[in-house]
Amino acid sequence: MKSITYKIFAFIILAAGGNAVQAQTSPAAPTGKISGSLITDSGKPADFATVTLLRAKDSSVVKSSLSNEAGAYSIERIAAGTYLVKATVVGFDKAVSAPVNVLANATVSVPALKLVSSSKSLAAVTVTATKPLIERKIDRTVMNVENSVLAAGNSAMEILERAPGVTIDKDDNISLRGKQGVTVMIDGKLTYLSAAQLAALLRSTDGNSIQSIELITNPSAKYDAAGNSGIINIKMKKNRAGGTNGSFAATAGYGQNHKASSSLNLNHKDGKLNLFGNYSYFNNKRPQNLVLNRTINDAGVNTFFRENTSLLGNRNSHNYKIGADYDISKTNTLGVQLSGYNSSFDGLSNNNTFISGNEGNQTGVTTTGNDSREAYNNFAANVNNRMVFDSLGKELSMDVDYSHFWNRQSNNYINNFFQADGSTLRTRSLLRNSLPTKINIGTYKADYANPFGKTMKLEAGMKFSYVATDNDLRTDSLLNGNWVADAGRTNRYKYTENINAGYVNFSKTWKKTSVQAGLRAEQTNSKGDSRDINGLATINERHYLSWFPSVFVNHELSDKHSLGLNYSRRIDRPSYDDLNSFVQILNAYTYQQGNPNLRPQFTNSFELSYTFNKTYNLTLSYSKTTDVMVEIPRQIDEQKVTFITRDNLAEQNSYNANLSLPFKLAKWWSMNNNITGFYLGFKSPGIDNGQYALQGNSINTFILSKTVKLEGTFNYQSPLTYGLFHIGHQYGLDAGISKSFAQKKATLKFSVSDVFNTREQNLNVRQGNLNFNVYQKNETRVARLTLSYNFGNTKIQARRHQSGADSEKSRVKSGN
Repeated sequence: MKSITYKIFAFIILAAGGNAVQAQTSPAAPTGKISGSLITDSGKPADFATVTLLRAKDSSVVKSSLSNEAGAYSIERIAAGTYLVKATVVGFDKAVSAPVNVLANATVSVPALKLVSSSKSLAAVTVTATKPLIERKIDRTVMNVENSVLAAGNSAMEILERAPGVTIDKDDNISLRGKQGVTVMIDGKLTYLSAAQLAALLRSTDGNSIQSIELITNPSAKYDAAGNSGIINIKMKKNRAGGTNGSFAATAGYGQNHKASSSLNLNHKDGKLNLFGNYSYFNNKRPQNLVLNRTINDAGVNTFFRENTSLLGNRNSHNYKIGADYDISKTNTLGVQLSGYNSSFDGLSNNNTFISGNEGNQTGVTTTGNDSREAYNNFAANVNNRMVFDSLGKELSMDVDYSHFWNRQSNNYINNFFQADGSTLRTRSLLRNSLPTKINIGTYKADYANPFGKTMKLEAGMKFSYVATDNDLRTDSLLNGNWVADAGRTNRYKYTENINAGYVNFSKTWKKTSVQAGLRAEQTNSKGDSRDINGLATINERHYLSWFPSVFVNHELSDKHSLGLNYSRRIDRPSYDDLNSFVQILNAYTYQQGNPNLRPQFTNSFELSYTFNKTYNLTLSYSKTTDVMVEIPRQIDEQKVTFITRDNLAEQNSYNANLSLPFKLAKWWSMNNNITGFYLGFKSPGIDNGQYALQGNSINTFILSKTVKLEGTFNYQSPLTYGLFHIGHQYGLDAGISKSFAQKKATLKFSVSDVFNTREQNLNVRQGNLNFNVYQKNETRVARLTLSYNFGNTKIQARRHQSGADSEKSRVKSGN
């Protein structure tokens, strides 16, 4: 199998390289060249305008280019014939030249074309240049964050909670349309983090630095196969306008505690070189309250536990990115990018556990105090290159990435045990633990696209990735004044994973029907090495080759009606922290533990969609996941202990109906509604759980004047079942208003999240010997005031910079 896989990769490389060489070395007939210049009606150069060469006989497009800063342009390698030159730019009427005769081995100078201002176009730019908050595209839903009132001052995690169909539970697990198993990317690149580390990153990312969030529910074969419920891609801001420009934003907020954030974006474009960078700071002090009630029946005797936990945490983070794109030629761009973050979290939690007997009489009280410290640090480097071989779009793009994470978590626990009358039951227990983590990631990928005319396209690519993690958990107990290692809670866990992948994707478009079919292969090699305090090792190795086909068909029934049908197969691999058997403590009676025997899950997804008037969309989908990975609570009755782990259930069946209803109720009022009804069913020996559920999201935008905008978002989720957990309903309202001034360079925004303070989480489990319920309330009602300012070159038109980052070709890998 391994040799077959490498032959596939070699074939892809040779095919891409062979086509590239052929494009550059094939003999061609003698050609000519056209050059000229563009000016505006005010006599200034029309820089960065689109220049299109058309055949005179039928106006078909031959080639296109851009004018430079001086308004000059040139188009080379033109076959002999008669052509027209058309120039277009935002805010001006198009200009078309007289017919131009091109001869072989000759240069033709076209008289200067004048672009005349269009008051109609300029007015349209002024009023409608802002993208709608929610955009529906053929293969994804896009939430345009950067112009939203509600995004100002919020973290990336808080913005995600408001995205259509997205929910986040009490443990920061992200679900899309009711299903967990979401793959999260930033700028098309996988984060490679565990759920806890990803949550820390998203909570420390300032929403002012986000451009948009893409929700892709059924990706094609050119995307990596991870994520059974789809992909969420967070695109960060990057300005590509000419000259020097930037933006600054600062936010102050208050709920139960203070909030603050700020961000700075800079961009400088001069000729072939584009330099860019950004920095953001985020501070959030946030309380959290949790109540856990459970009943343990041991040999017919009930013991009742009521646990109250309060946590006050303070998170600080610094995020940065610097980079450069250089146009080696008109068809070849080289890019370099360095980025990273430093995030810290300090938390104080207090847990009081009240224990009662059968008669309801209190028999004891346990208190647990925890002083926790967390630090997350990352440095990442990327080198990318994009080569375009012809005007049809034949191109090869390559990315090399390296990332290093070094994280540390530490906890200091003080446990006190009292009898019902307040007297000491047993000696105070003091525990401390530390968990330093190192993660190294290296990836290389190449993507090749070869269009055959305007209606057919072949894509192929490959990717090699390597992830190595090292977790060294040390837990100590204080005994007789000395710290002694706790053997049952101390281990060192190393995990390595290598995935070799390749794909082929073919698409063809007819008059009203388009088809895309692809096949992806991923070979996974992983090894988990867990060693206890005595060096005794538990080794888990896996080697497997998996195939992931995908098919997409779209047919236009008429100008207003279209149908789509697609299928894909996907995988979710266990994260390395879930495979580690170490114990994370909440208190003396509650903890969380990994599972080294956790298997990957595979999902087959089918989706049928109907679109009316290219605006309203209905999607029906079904998916079946085998060996589904879910959180499973377990209990040791005689020890009065409950713990959470992850395990595989036999299957999950998901039925889903999604309806998108955008409305323009008035010139000043637009509404975007998203309604999802679904059924999730889980089956395994002794388990048959399922429930119908509903999610709704309504976003309303009111244009009160040319400079004042009001937004309101309401979301609702009905009760649902996930695995063994029955989860209660959730709902909330967010509102905000913005005012622009200083010729729209500055904006002042005021927003309130969860206006009525209704967002909370309730869940319960009634299965076998398990009988408990959990209530959690975080600080969700927060008022924020944000000032943002754009400075420097603010021209509407921006050069379409040909860099690898512009392609935004999403990449997804395993869940570590």
